[in-house]
Amino acid sequence: MVRFRFNGSLATGLLLLQTVFLLVLYSRQNISLQRAEPSEKVHLLILSSWRSGSSFVGQIFSQHPDVFYLMEPAWHVWVSMFQNSAKVLHMAVRDLVRSVFLCDMSVFEAYMPKPRNVSSLFQWATSRALCTEPACKFFSRDQITNELACKTVCGKYPFDNIRQVCGMYSHVVIKEVRFFDLKVLYPLLTDPSLNLKIIHLVRDPRAVAKSRESAKKSLIRDNGIVLSTNGSKIDDSKYEVIQEICRSHVQIYETATYKAPSFLKDRYMLVRYEDVVRDPLKEIKQMYEFAHLRLTNKLEKWIHNITHGKSPSNQKEAFVITSRNAANVSQAWRNILSFEKVKKIQNVCKGAMNMLGYLPVDSMAEQEDLSVNVVLPRKTSQFSWL
Repeated sequence: MVRFRFNGSLATGLLLLQTVFLLVLYSRQNISLQRAEPSEKVHLLILSSWRSGSSFVGQIFSQHPDVFYLMEPAWHVWVSMFQNSAKVLHMAVRDLVRSVFLCDMSVFEAYMPKPRNVSSLFQWATSRALCTEPACKFFSRDQITNELACKTVCGKYPFDNIRQVCGMYSHVVIKEVRFFDLKVLYPLLTDPSLNLKIIHLVRDPRAVAKSRESAKKSLIRDNGIVLSTNGSKIDDSKYEVIQEICRSHVQIYETATYKAPSFLKDRYMLVRYEDVVRDPLKEIKQMYEFAHLRLTNKLEKWIHNITHGKSPSNQKEAFVITSRNAANVSQAWRNILSFEKVKKIQNVCKGAMNMLGYLPVDSMAEQEDLSVNVVLPRKTSQFSWL
């Protein structure tokens, strides 16, 4: 009989070698599994108000090749139920947003007559996903799309395309201006079927007021809903809607930052429009990182072009995104609004301006002096979780 003898040092060496081999094998398998498993779908809500730069920020996400984007789908709720108040419509808006996040477009049956196609959806052509393959065969998925070109060739595709295309993307992003209370969104934030993150976009209320004046006709019905006028249209000459918008920003920000529920942790991000236009790439990279997206070279070039154009700042179309000098646009109110109007806006939005870092001006001379900075450096929020 053949006998084998192993000394202690040899046995220890073999055992060590085997351990190293198993660790390497496990590590490789683990890396392989991490690469093979799809990451959890991300649902992002851009929460803002009218004329706050939300269409621009929406496009920052819409043009990303991993994003399915819709602009203000709750418009259909407000159009259909315009005699109600914004508060009453909160639940219907929330339910529609949830369905869209889950790519269930049957929710629109309550608000859209048949027959319907892709172009029946409000501002559908702002969605790159609905303007490219497979939703529309004329443009490839990785293209930066143009709204006018998309409207020309992509609008007659079946409405069912929206549901099918939505399910193909890792990120579903909705831009919405019809929420005035963050607590309304708590059921979505705690819904296990959603992975919801919120970007809360704000803008200097004086700039918002200036922009609203250039788009009065498109806002009068929504103004009535905000002010609960039972369907009457309002032009907001007294800045009552601006006041409600400022109150909502305060409520949302306070709810998200002071003793917020634990489920809001890492799900809320405040963004000021002025910070975005001052340093677009830096701010957009931070927003992308928050949403688990990567900035591509093509997108980086597009962002530079769209924020450094020479188009005039007195654009009257409510939802058109053109190439403009964004930094100049953000300061346009200082040369256009009268000081009397500015004082009224500062008065009704005093709390919001103080909380969000917008300084008041005390004279027309100070207002027109662009060397006077009226936007404080952004402070890091100290979140306090319950």
